[in-house]
Formats: sequence, C-alpha cells, structure tokens
Amino acid sequence: MSEDKKKFETEAIRTQLERSNFLEHSTPLYLTSSFVFEDAEDMRASFTEEKARNIYSRFSNPNTSEFVEKICKMEGAENGYAFATGMAAVFSTFAALLNSGDHIVSARSVFGSTHTLFTTYFPKWNISTSYFNINEPETIESFITPKTKILYAESPTNPAIDIIDLEYLGAIAKKYNLILIIDNCFATPYLQQPIKFGAHLVIHSATKLIDGQGRVLGGVTVGRADLIRDIYLFSRNTGPALSPFNAWVLSKSLETLSVRVDKHCENALKVAEFLEGHSKINWVKYPFLKSHPQYNVAKKQMKLGGNIVAFEINGGLEAGRKFLNAIKMCSLSANLGDTRSIVTHPASTTHSKLSERDRLEVSITDGLVRVSVGLEHVDDIINDLKQALN
Repeated sequence: MSEDKKKFETEAIRTQLERSNFLEHSTPLYLTSSFVFEDAEDMRASFTEEKARNIYSRFSNPNTSEFVEKICKMEGAENGYAFATGMAAVFSTFAALLNSGDHIVSARSVFGSTHTLFTTYFPKWNISTSYFNINEPETIESFITPKTKILYAESPTNPAIDIIDLEYLGAIAKKYNLILIIDNCFATPYLQQPIKFGAHLVIHSATKLIDGQGRVLGGVTVGRADLIRDIYLFSRNTGPALSPFNAWVLSKSLETLSVRVDKHCENALKVAEFLEGHSKINWVKYPFLKSHPQYNVAKKQMKLGGNIVAFEINGGLEAGRKFLNAIKMCSLSANLGDTRSIVTHPASTTHSKLSERDRLEVSITDGLVRVSVGLEHVDDIINDLKQALN
C-alpha cells in the first residue's frame, strides 16, 4: 500500500476538502445558496467550467463535495453526485442515462418506489423494464435485447435479504456492453464495493446506515466519471441536490460508519442465530448464516452480513400483526439502519397494496418480518423479540 492510499476508516475521518481562514479542526458548515466571484473574468471562466469552483449550491457546495469525495474513496469510484434522498438518486441516475425506447433489465426484488418508477412512470417516456428472478440469475441473458441499456439490482435485497452474485452480473454487463448499476444501500461501502465486481455505478440511500441515526435524508450515486458527468448535468438542471446541512451531517456520520456497522453486524448475527432456533419461526434469512441459500456468494463479496434479518413467523398475516403489537422496546417504523432496532411486517404495511402474488414474487410471505438490528445491547433486542413471539 502506498503512503497516499490510506485504510477505509482513515479516509472516512481524514478526508477534509475545506477549511476556512479560521483553520477549524472539524469541517465547517457552508450554509450559502451561492458564491461570489473576484471579477468578470473569474465569473466567466467559472460558468464555462474553465475553472473548477463553487458557483451555486444546487451545482456543488464544499459540504456536498466532501461527502461525495468520501463515498468515492470508499467505493473506489471516479466521481459522484449527492442527492436530497435515495429515491432522488435512483430516479435521476436512470433519467439522466436513458432515452425513449431504451430498456432496463432488473432484478424483481427492488425497493417499492423503484418498482413504481419502472412500471408506472418510465413507460410514459417509452422506457421499458424486464424483471428477472433474483434466485434464477441464469435467466438474465434471455431478457436482454438490442435496446437494453442498463442492468440493475440490489444486493442484499429489501426486504427478503436475498443475495446476487455481483461478479456474475459484472460479466454479463461486460459481455453485452450494458451499464451495471447496483443499489448498495443495505451493505454500505464498508461491507461491499460493487465496482470491484464490475459495477459502473453504485447508488446509496444515505438516509439508512450511512446516517445511522434517523436524522436526515440523503442519497448519492458514484462511479465512472463519464456517466457521473451525465448525471451531474441532468441534476444541475432539475434540482434534486443534497442540502449542505444534510451533507455535513452525513459526512460526519461516515467517520463512525465502520465501528457502527461492525456492531450492527455482530448484533444481527446473534439475533439471526436466536431466531433460527425458535419453534415459532419457519425460516430465517441473514447473509452470514450458513443456512442462507447464497451464503457462499455473500461471504465472497461482503465483509460482514449487514444489520437486516428477515424471518417468517408461523401463522401468516395475523401472526405477523400480533407479533408487531407485542413488541415493547423495538420501534415500529418504515425506516432502517438506525441505532434503534426497528421491526416491520411488510405484508400488512409497506407492501400491503401489492397482491399476494406480487408479494410472493419478491419472497414476501404473509408471515415475513424484517428486523433492522440496532445498537442496543443484543440481549435486550433478543428478549424483546422473544417475549413478542411468546
């Protein structure tokens, strides 16, 4: 390792792009909508991009630039752009790169709002999507057409915690000259770097584990510089930019990402092991449980198993509702990746508007429960789940 190339944890703490003349130790907040110019020539050169500098915070800001730079170093990316939310990142990334008539091949197991983009909004612009079953990756090539431009997947998936082989996707994308985009939200750049396996772009909802404390919304896309250039120009004109304050919060959050996620994963594995031995549980999915169908793939591409545990309670929909009603300590919320453990029953809440058939296509059974394991003492988390099951 060269002296310039530092370890993940060090880059997260020591990457600081701006200090004022006060030479503060911690990066200051740059709460300004715009920036001033020295003279007419400076202004002209800035707007023609002959000079790289901040012009307007919708384009760039020292706080958003620092946050993006950190994510780029963590993911091994060339460049990036930060967004107001994770879904702003998803929408803007696709909208910037696709034209009328283009085609997407995507895993069926994607976040609900992403599915809505693919099935409700993109067809308005003559952009079509074909889904493959994440547990049947051998079928992917059969969906590719001459109009296919993007190959897309999440891994681990939400909420069933399935894993797909990123190296396999990378090989397909290379073979057919496709843009491979991976939503890396559940893993974070600490646990998984999809670019190493052939991804061209990586998307995060920074609202989740990157913030880690349920405070702010944010999103980011990083990857190949030429693709990011298109995304930047689209976003510069459409306005989904991350606010400087939220960028400042998220950049500080990255400084503790590794220690937080280490503990999340340690707790989650213990929770998964407890649930796997409980008589009222049909099955448990956690990437680093040996019983997970894609355990070997997870071990290949992830450092640890993440903080999300999925399991199925005996008794279906009603049992799931009763379980949520019996929870005492853990939160009932639609968020995840928080310091606080969060329990969700997708079939009766987040995915209740889908038909049973549509839910089953993405492995959401009536008894499926998703737990975002937090940083409380693991004994207290397990005791709360235990009493609710009983």
